[in-house]
Amino acid sequence: MKFRRILPALLLLGISLSAGAAQFACPDLGAARQVNACPSEEELKHTYSGFCSDDKKAYAGETDNCMRYDDYRAMKNTALWESADGAFDGYVSCDLPQARLKALKATGMKVAKQGSITKVVCNYPNGVNFTYRTKVACKVEDDKACATDSAACRASCN
Repeated sequence: MKFRRILPALLLLGISLSAGAAQFACPDLGAARQVNACPSEEELKHTYSGFCSDDKKAYAGETDNCMRYDDYRAMKNTALWESADGAFDGYVSCDLPQARLKALKATGMKVAKQGSITKVVCNYPNGVNFTYRTKVACKVEDDKACATDSAACRASCN
């Protein structure tokens, strides 16, 4: 008799736990906003001199962008952008015109672990990635559909 009372309670608990899963879609970059300013050419040249001078030995094996200034500039001439809701963010090249960035549509989504952090990464053309970070488990719902329809780029996290 007690089992009949417990079973509905367990079912209700299971429903409430599954209802707690959060859904995330790749952000619309048309509504994304730039968080910090792009570095000036003078700042880039100054930091190149410091980063790639004799002190570059401290970065040995970590980067090979000290061969040419253009390589260094491509790596460091970025600004932080975030989605309209602030959930996703990413560093975007300052050489990419804003109008072109805002027109990009997601081409893929993946989930990656980095230590205790789960990253939901939305991929866009031109090497643009926007990432959501969380401590809960996430999974891409349909990564193949995402490649053909940016609206299908969805992940559930719980």
